[in-house]
Amino acid sequence: MSEQIISAITNQLHSVIDPLTQSKLTANKGLVSVFVDEQKVTINLSRGYPIKESVSELANLVRASLAALDLGQRDLEVLVTQRIISHSAQQGAQAVPGIKNIIAIASGKGGVGKSTCSANLALALSKAGAKVGMLDADIYGPSQPRMLGISGKPEALENKMLLPMVNHDIKIMSIGFLVEEDTPMIWRGPMVTQALEQMLRGTAWSYDDQEIDYLVIDLPPGTGDIQLTLSQKVPVAGAVIVTTPQDIALLDARKAYKMFEKVDVPVYGVIENMSTHICSECGHEEAIFGSQGAQKMAEDYGLELLGQIPLEMAIRQQADSGEPTVIAAPQTETAKRYLSIALKIAGKLSAKKKDFSASFPNIVVENS
Repeated sequence: MSEQIISAITNQLHSVIDPLTQSKLTANKGLVSVFVDEQKVTINLSRGYPIKESVSELANLVRASLAALDLGQRDLEVLVTQRIISHSAQQGAQAVPGIKNIIAIASGKGGVGKSTCSANLALALSKAGAKVGMLDADIYGPSQPRMLGISGKPEALENKMLLPMVNHDIKIMSIGFLVEEDTPMIWRGPMVTQALEQMLRGTAWSYDDQEIDYLVIDLPPGTGDIQLTLSQKVPVAGAVIVTTPQDIALLDARKAYKMFEKVDVPVYGVIENMSTHICSECGHEEAIFGSQGAQKMAEDYGLELLGQIPLEMAIRQQADSGEPTVIAAPQTETAKRYLSIALKIAGKLSAKKKDFSASFPNIVVENS
């Protein structure tokens, strides 16, 4: 009898679609086990993304799917665990020790709120249960130390590796920790790209024996030296484009997408920032920068519009104070939007191929 129930449950779960991955709940060994005894049915699921904010939804999906099955008088228990693994990146890029996946947050032009989005997305992934790092790759205008509310200088280990700074449960590295806040970086391209590589590979990301599930890289605007170095030498699992609905911003956002397309880095979607302005006095919402711009771009390139973030005074105030919206006001609609976007990105990433490069031996050919 138990085997019949297990078979019926398994067959039924094959038809359930995970809302984040848009694939079967049982795909990629997502169904770990089904256990049946006289009192209870226990279903164990495994997800490749952080689950802290998704457990209830997944459990309800399973319960609804199995409602028509005859389980007798048995209780139904749904257990969900997360298993975030390393996923494939562009060929030829050397893995970074201690980091499973790298997500680049990019924009075609400055002033669209990319850094604010980066900070909130990193914090949202952490809130959802992932181990998260932040690399501020904007050498000329680092803003993450201020946004994430952290100051000081990183410690150096005996092997000259730098310890990342830590706040809000995420590990952070930025050139802003190494120079005074008002010191301009008057560097040419080669120095900038070298600084990026040193911060990325010269940081002991897993100094506490905890690997980072997602390293969020806040890129500078444009398609210059930093972006080229990133695409050639850094194993980027995927990128996200941030834009405003404004036509001028969208022109440059399209260039950013084309850049990632040329270097074989998948783009998971578009975030429309400052989509509407919400009046702090009366709550009136108005599309002052235009409307549907990011939606049109997403449709043109077959991408997903991951979400729309309004232009609110509170977002700016919270970022300036070192406690971005996800931390300062987690119950607000805006914080929930950031969380939804972060989980969509993690879900899309989890559906990618596994990275097997670490399991391959190094082959060295020598003349004897």
